[in-house]
Amino acid sequence: MRDDPVVVDLVLRAREGDAAAWDAIVERYAPLVWGVCGRYGVTGSDADDVAGGVWLRLVERLDTLHEPAALPGWLVRTTQRQCLQLLRARKRQIPVDDPEPGARGEEDGVDGEMLMAERRHALRTAFAELPARCRELLSMLFDEPPASYTEISAALGVPVGAIGPSRGRCLDRLRRSRALAALQLA
Repeated sequence: MRDDPVVVDLVLRAREGDAAAWDAIVERYAPLVWGVCGRYGVTGSDADDVAGGVWLRLVERLDTLHEPAALPGWLVRTTQRQCLQLLRARKRQIPVDDPEPGARGEEDGVDGEMLMAERRHALRTAFAELPARCRELLSMLFDEPPASYTEISAALGVPVGAIGPSRGRCLDRLRRSRALAALQLA
């Protein structure tokens, strides 16, 4: 481990709450995190979630990092653990292909239109029940074109690294909505 004075300075300033130091750490080490994700075959939104989890853990544990110069190694190990956790969770999931519209005949004609209207209504109801922060975040992420994480960070005042995990929590909350649960039973 090389005792890089720039890394040590960034870590010490970030511990004191210096936002510019946090941004510099993310900018400097994001390619390292993405590279580890790539080696594990984790890409796209999964890589976003892993990276978000890594940055969130760094925020939570920066004060316990004994050697500030060890930050790059800590980031690599934490990213590896996050990737492995994601891959293990993926193995436990059983993919179920949705039938194509019309395959069961339910999306055809008036019945299909009613079903789609019920689904849209349930989704709007569930979305309206979310806290305002979740609605803002999800709206920005699913706009056409979607806002970048940097834009979302600036607009909502949250660290870039917290956006992926926040998105996951908001979507989980949306999935657990009674409005959507009732529709899934049908």
